Amino acid sequence: MPHDSTRREFLSALVSSSLATLGAGTVASAAGGVVAPAAAGAPISASGARRAVSATAARSTSQVKPRGSEFVFARLPSTSGDWDFNPKVAANVLNSIVEYTTIPVYGQEVVITADSKELFAFPFIFMTGHKLVRFSQAEREALARYVEQGGLLFSDDCNHDVSGLYAQSFEQEMRTIFPPQRLRGPATRSAAAGWEPGEALPKIPNSHPLYRAFFRFPDGPPQTSHELNGWGDDMVHDYLKAIEANGRIGVLYSNKDYGCEWDYEWKNTRFQRDDNTKFAVNLVTYTMTT
Repeated sequence: MPHDSTRREFLSALVSSSLATLGAGTVASAAGGVVAPAAAGAPISASGARRAVSATAARSTSQVKPRGSEFVFARLPSTSGDWDFNPKVAANVLNSIVEYTTIPVYGQEVVITADSKELFAFPFIFMTGHKLVRFSQAEREALARYVEQGGLLFSDDCNHDVSGLYAQSFEQEMRTIFPPQRLRGPATRSAAAGWEPGEALPKIPNSHPLYRAFFRFPDGPPQTSHELNGWGDDMVHDYLKAIEANGRIGVLYSNKDYGCEWDYEWKNTRFQRDDNTKFAVNLVTYTMTT
């Protein structure tokens, strides 16, 4: 990780902008871009991180919209849930992208609704919460097209409970948006053949390219500290679920509560010792390079 002073400076700028964005419910536009990552294990220098901070600060008054080459952390709000529960996620993930890769980032979290005309400009969108997930019919159609046209929706269950309200309602929405006839079409399919109504979303194997997109995770998705904290179903979920479109993941679903895992204070010594955002780097590089 960068030196403490650099990390403090970078995260302070990003957290402030993310909190401001979430508080205002801002929706901005961006053009998607693909940028090759740096080699794994070759983090950006402290001076490089400082330049990124300076560039973000300089642009805050001169440029509102992201550049086409920049990765944008976009969040999907939900009128039926607590979608903004973990406001520091974007700041920590963006810091890691700057730290480990050469992918340029936009220094603010962007909130984008599922029925926005600008949805298709964002290759990656994140959603989370504890409560009921419900989309309108217009939102369902937009999300289906978003996935089929190359977007990736990462949905993370804050309850980390396969029987909880978020998990049950999100999976039901995915079954509604991607019925068997749509999954068997030329563009979209489930990660496992034969997904039928009423069944859970299929799991992806530990050999999936996602787990080696940047860092290597041979045992599949890394465990979070929240899975065994006595909340939710109090079990380790050693898998992720997915719907694929055109040979790549279009919807990635987690019961592991990565949102809370990545919503940490930079000065927490446990996260300085073991960087828990490395899997987020895989998510971003997979999104931007497949």
